[in-house]
Amino acid sequence: MAKGTAIKYTSAEIMELDKQYSACNYEPLPVVIDRAEGVRVWNPEGRMYFDFLSAYSAVNQGHRHPRIIGALLEQAGSCTLTSRAFHNSRMGQFLRRLCAYTGHEMALPMNTGVEAVETSLKLARRWGAMHKNIPNGRQEIITAAGNFHGRTLTVVSFSTDPTARDDFGPYTPGFKTVPYNDPEAIEQAVNENTCAVLIEPIQGEAGIKIPDPGYLRSVREICDRHRILFIADEIQTGFCRTGRKFALDYEEVRADVLVLGKALGGGVLPVSAVVASRELMSVFTPGSHGSTFGGNPLAAAVGLAALEVLEDENLAEKALAMGELFRKEVAAVDCPRIIEVRGKGLLNAVEFEEGFDAHEVCLRLMEKGVLAKQTHGNIIRFAPPLVIRRAEMEEALAVITAVLADIG
Repeated sequence: MAKGTAIKYTSAEIMELDKQYSACNYEPLPVVIDRAEGVRVWNPEGRMYFDFLSAYSAVNQGHRHPRIIGALLEQAGSCTLTSRAFHNSRMGQFLRRLCAYTGHEMALPMNTGVEAVETSLKLARRWGAMHKNIPNGRQEIITAAGNFHGRTLTVVSFSTDPTARDDFGPYTPGFKTVPYNDPEAIEQAVNENTCAVLIEPIQGEAGIKIPDPGYLRSVREICDRHRILFIADEIQTGFCRTGRKFALDYEEVRADVLVLGKALGGGVLPVSAVVASRELMSVFTPGSHGSTFGGNPLAAAVGLAALEVLEDENLAEKALAMGELFRKEVAAVDCPRIIEVRGKGLLNAVEFEEGFDAHEVCLRLMEKGVLAKQTHGNIIRFAPPLVIRRAEMEEALAVITAVLADIG
């Protein structure tokens, strides 16, 4: 074998290697993805599957989009990493495009989604101390039950999911958790130390929980009246996934701070960011926050291409149309175990009756060539790349509807 040539393993061998050497912090489906393109992936043996998870919305533009891969390779040929100790030739161009896309004035680039969430929390706390005169250490941020904002110690401190939270104490103070989709609960939680409200416009990991119409506007009004920041986590819902640029757009609501990630990296690299006004971003000063890899030239080139693909290929409109087709066809399935089919754009969920094990359905879908993953036991999330064509959607739907119809 030539030096540097990768050893070809079977799916069974690969899964055994993972079992032996990887910490068991995930429970993946028993499938190995070896190659990917568009909405399709293949295992080492050449079996094709439709990807209906999209790496939790990180692959909105499809696997290995030619323009994004081209930008990656071109930039890799010149400069990949500088750190923020120096300027690089790509970050400014990327952030200018990101600000134009979001309508905000400034951006702070990071890598993973949870880093962006942590950045927004630091922004809110420092703003509260500097501009609301809240004594440092007393700042409070309101969050919603059922949230998923990541897995750092601070973030799991305000999680209500025992799987993510249990046994990781002591927990970070300074958060009040209220019911989701309940503006009055937010109103009651506000006090003189409140500096921000952090919510997902649609709760993804909770099972695609869509709030009532007017909820986001009510949150905006409460924040305005009490002079507190509205932080929207659009890491999973953003970048056309729901059929709009951002899920907030359904109510024409503007957050003070927008937290972004996943699809910003085009399915190639971890790229995240926080965007806000110039005034809010002014709370950060040299040394107060940073990241060795945040804003690196390779990520900037990829992020710029990722944004261009979203706009040039009208992926919001495509997600809207394909999402309507998906929900129409799945809702028509005669399956008494299903209690609801819901979603926006191509962020959809099928919820089964309480106590139903949706994992078994995911295994059956996998056997038939569609990859999807359950959440909270009885809910399956269906979220293919936004580049999916109608013929591909119809082919996948034939499998999905047949499997669901067999459940009864």
